Amino acid sequence: MERHDRKLGLLSAMPLGLILVLSFLAPLVVVAVFSVMPAKVFTLAHMPDFSAYGVFFERGYYKSLLWSLAMALIATLALFLVCWPLAFGMAKVFGRFTLVLTVAVVMSLFVSENIRLFGWVLTLMKGGLFEGYFRSLTGIGFDSPLYNTGIIIFGLVYVYLPFMLFPLAQGISMVPDDTRQAAADLGASRWQILCQVELPLAAPGIMVGSLLTFVLAAGALAESKILGGQAVIVIADDIETAFTFGQNWPLGAALSMVLIVIIGGLALFGVSRIDLDAIMGRKR
Repeated sequence: MERHDRKLGLLSAMPLGLILVLSFLAPLVVVAVFSVMPAKVFTLAHMPDFSAYGVFFERGYYKSLLWSLAMALIATLALFLVCWPLAFGMAKVFGRFTLVLTVAVVMSLFVSENIRLFGWVLTLMKGGLFEGYFRSLTGIGFDSPLYNTGIIIFGLVYVYLPFMLFPLAQGISMVPDDTRQAAADLGASRWQILCQVELPLAAPGIMVGSLLTFVLAAGALAESKILGGQAVIVIADDIETAFTFGQNWPLGAALSMVLIVIIGGLALFGVSRIDLDAIMGRKR
């Protein structure tokens, strides 16, 4: 009976699965083929040419990639530290208040990312909400914290907080209370319970949240443009410039493929270590 159900489920999901595979893979194939075309061409009717990948190193585009990956990593670590106590409260402490907090966080996603970031610009700019009110009260002004690397990372943390918070809360909810209490009864300290019980058992949620935030942050563009004023050029900005102002589709495709391969490799590595059955609540 179970075998029959699996076969029926596979057949039922096949049409939609085929559509999703084609819609996902077709653009990637087009980008991959364009990445080996000669520079400044707009059709695929050319012999393969890998010169666009050479430009990646010759013109220093790897620096933008390193900046993007470094800021994404820092933002992911910061989000984990910020979200862990909040996620723990949502999963184990807050009770019915968890629903209120969840709705409040989800509501922020209903507003465009750009609008929320421009709100921070108006708040932090010279003569903005903070500096303007402080100067009117004290007569002392201060420089705007905008347009630097730190504010870009702040923007990444602010925008992608829900993508770390909810998977983390799900992972923490998978940790049985009896296990924590048993460790405490055996004399484990709070730090030992955290490191040896909670973190290992919540690892699937930690991995999912980290992957989501890192992947999204590595390809983010609005934070560096709106908050950072392009003080740091990220790889997504170089890709956009190559496809639009530069009118060099092969270069844009090559830069995209480098980012896709790196992010895809990290994602596959992380997914291979996730117990999806435990996350979905399925019996093995």
